[in-house]
Amino acid sequence: MPTPMPSATPAPDAPALVTELDGVLIRTDSLHEGLVRLIKRQPHLIPAALGWRLRGRAFCRAEVARHVELDPARLPYDEALLSRLTEEKASGRRLVLATVADQRVADAVAAHLGLFETVLASDGTRELSGALREARLRETLGAPHEEARHAPPFMPRVRALFKALRVHQWAKNVLVFVPLFAAHKALSAPLFLRALLGVIAFSLCASSVYVLNDLLDLDADRQHPSKRRRPFASGALPLGAGPWLGLGLLGAGAAVALLLPREFLALLGTYYLITIAYSFYLKQVMMLDVLVLAGLYTVRILGGSLAVGIPTSSWLFSFSMFLFLSLALVKRLSEVRRLRLANESVAHGRGYVSGDYEQLAALGVSSGYLSVLVLALYITSKEVTALYAHPGRLWLLCPVMLYWVGRVWLLAHRGQVNEDPLVFALKDKVSYAVGVIAAGVLLAAA
Repeated sequence: MPTPMPSATPAPDAPALVTELDGVLIRTDSLHEGLVRLIKRQPHLIPAALGWRLRGRAFCRAEVARHVELDPARLPYDEALLSRLTEEKASGRRLVLATVADQRVADAVAAHLGLFETVLASDGTRELSGALREARLRETLGAPHEEARHAPPFMPRVRALFKALRVHQWAKNVLVFVPLFAAHKALSAPLFLRALLGVIAFSLCASSVYVLNDLLDLDADRQHPSKRRRPFASGALPLGAGPWLGLGLLGAGAAVALLLPREFLALLGTYYLITIAYSFYLKQVMMLDVLVLAGLYTVRILGGSLAVGIPTSSWLFSFSMFLFLSLALVKRLSEVRRLRLANESVAHGRGYVSGDYEQLAALGVSSGYLSVLVLALYITSKEVTALYAHPGRLWLLCPVMLYWVGRVWLLAHRGQVNEDPLVFALKDKVSYAVGVIAAGVLLAAA
């Protein structure tokens, strides 16, 4: 939390207290806030926005503010500074908002807060900054003034950067190793290295998408109890750095992918395009969103197959399709459960309502158990004898998987799975024990 700022009862002749909006009162830039929403809601105006920028930042601010109405209640305010301004206002001190932001934005914020006696802002022709700002303040106030300063950053930039990359989500990319282990070739150093490069490429590419997704989801994230603390939503990282960070990560992922077969690079590009489509639109479509999520999990397995040059059986793809659909539905069930607890009916930016809870649970549990059925059918197939000397022992995997799927769904129903279920499994001790037992069964059957 930021360190509270001191305040004192002003003397009768205390100078006016002046504050900037962008980067001071709010931990973000109002122009970037508007541009992000413009790109999401009116992408056809992107070429026009480039033209606005060529005519100057003040003109660009005015046009963006004209096309996009920011909700001042959802901006990330510096709470310590806001508290001080509230105290100063209560003591009778004159407060002035003098900002580089456009007049429309400044007026909206001032009306929302109800603190400022005077509002000075950019007018579409010239930005209110530097010498012009000082001149306008002298002209308006006719006396010296005090600048209200903001608190130090509440989250170190390096920590915020790693949080924006969601490094903990990289654990999902271990799925790239699945074809290598399924083919019993995990001890091959060259193949293991290629699979590791595949994991790195997917991780960098995924982080690029996470950055873009966070930029596009600012409003929804700021209304979410935990997502509002994400670096871009909270203002810990500047929005202007987001596009450059995303492009850099994408370029790094592509560079790593160039060390692998061309087919892997093509698949990585397809993965990126699907995730972009998911971020812009698909995640808002009921059921299609979870099917896409399940498909993206399976794409990682296919990526591992292409990276190491080992064909993956249709059995593995069938198993993963049903299992990952079940896990994707766990994620949505957890979100709908939070809706119910908050007495809300509709999920922001999603295609679900609180009444979908029971149906999502039914779909998810049945999909999870269908994956176990696929496993049972595989055990009885002819293909299993090519890899296992004692395939009958593989039947022990079925009760293990039935237990794990059932447990995950019971925990989700109780509200104990509040994140990506695969990430949850990688933190869950019982899931590790299940994994050890499953590995033991596979070794016994080999």
